[in-house]
Order: sequence, then C-alpha cells, then structure tokens
Amino acid sequence: MSEKLRLDVALVNGGHAESREKAKALIMAGIVYVNNQKCDKAGDTVKPEDIIEVRGDKLKYVSRGGLKLEKAMQCFGITLNDCICADIGASTGGFTDCMLQNGAKKVYAIDVGYGQLAWKLRCDERVVNLERTNFRYVTNEQVDLPLDFASVDVSFISLSLILPVMRTLMKDGARAVCLIKPQFEAGKEGVGKKGVVRDKNVHIAVIEKIFRLLEENLFTLLGLTFSPVKGPEGNIEYLCYIEKSNVFELKTDVTAEQVVNESYNELN
Repeated sequence: MSEKLRLDVALVNGGHAESREKAKALIMAGIVYVNNQKCDKAGDTVKPEDIIEVRGDKLKYVSRGGLKLEKAMQCFGITLNDCICADIGASTGGFTDCMLQNGAKKVYAIDVGYGQLAWKLRCDERVVNLERTNFRYVTNEQVDLPLDFASVDVSFISLSLILPVMRTLMKDGARAVCLIKPQFEAGKEGVGKKGVVRDKNVHIAVIEKIFRLLEENLFTLLGLTFSPVKGPEGNIEYLCYIEKSNVFELKTDVTAEQVVNESYNELN
C-alpha cells in the first residue's frame, strides 16, 4: 500500500516549494491542483501517483502573511490607494507587500526583530524600515505622518499593549486590521501542548476579551472573520477590522461564536 503524504509536505518533496510555510502559502493562494482538482487545505493527503501542479505565479507576496490581509481587504471592502500605513509586526513583510500592491503611498514596517524584512521591500522607497523597534515605545517622531491604516500581526504580546499606542499614531477615522491570536491572549490555563489553543470556548472568550479592549480604547468594530492561514503551530487566528472613533460600537452582526464555528468547520 502506497504511503500517503500531507499536501504541503508533498509540495516540498516535489520541489514546488522551499518549505512547508511556503507550500501552505501556495495552497491558500488557490493555485495548487491535484489530479486537475484545486486543493485548498494543507492537511489534505496525496498518493505518490497523484499529479500535483502549481498553476500561475507561485508567490503573490513575500510571505503568506499577505494572504491574511488580502482576505480582510476582500471581506471588508478595504481600499488603500494613497494611504499612509503601518505594518506592526512586519517580520518578512507580507502585510507590507499586500499594502503596496493595493496602492499604499507609504508603509512604516515596524518589528522588534532585525534583518527579516524582504530585500525587495528594503529597497522600495515607499517603505520605512523600523526594525529593532518595540512598537510599545514608538513615537510620533518615528512614525512622522498620521496613519490612515494599520495592520497588526504580533506574537508573544497582547493587543492590550498595542491598541493604545496605535491609537496615538492614527488619524481620526483611521482604520486597522488586527490579528487576534488566542495563544497570546488566553491565560496559561487555556493554552495546551505546544502552545495550541484547541478549546472553542477559549477562542470565543478571547474574541470577547478583544471586544472589551476595543471599548476601552475607543475603537469601533467594523468586521470580524477568521484568518485563512493558521499560526505556525496550527492555531486558528482571527481578523478584526476596526476604526478609531470617539465611542465604541459593534457595526457587525457576526458574533464571536459564529466566527469560531466557521473557522473550525473550514480549517480543521
């Protein structure tokens, strides 16, 4: 009996991708076909005799992070033409790349790490590379233009430490897409082995916690969905679309429970 492989592993073994991360990006981009059938789940299994193809451009962005923002933009109807933006937790720059490809005028790529931002973005005059920079202490001197838009994709830190600073850098009415990561928002008791949060109720509680943070920091919630890409250890994550305002409002009918159930049905 032939041994089956996960699709992402098979893509790497077949030379279609350099790593499983890049393989997952190809799959989420919708350009991987097995026996002429599009496959959109990295965990799908294939047999050695199956014909695997990658059709079209292999990588749309410098990392699969761009696919997260792309989904938010499509889901919430976001446009970034001539916008001053910030990519908070830029890393390789997938979000930055997505912003630029969608018309952003300038992007502040901010990350506490060093040497991670993709070379093509380092060379782009529209990008201000603020590496070795802890966003908690960023000032208006570093981000010297008021932001029209921001994205947040940070690890090992809660949004409770990000939102107050981000607010000071944004224009009134400016908007942001924030990645909600249960593994960094839930208490230790809610996080399982390898840092994975599996309990739906913990996911729901985390999202509702974020709602309270938005209220405390005077952001309006415009939209909520799940990220099309899981975290490195397999955590399901969520995308919230928010607006700097003077009062907190929920301008979406989607509940935490609904989006968690949808994510589990789609990604597991």
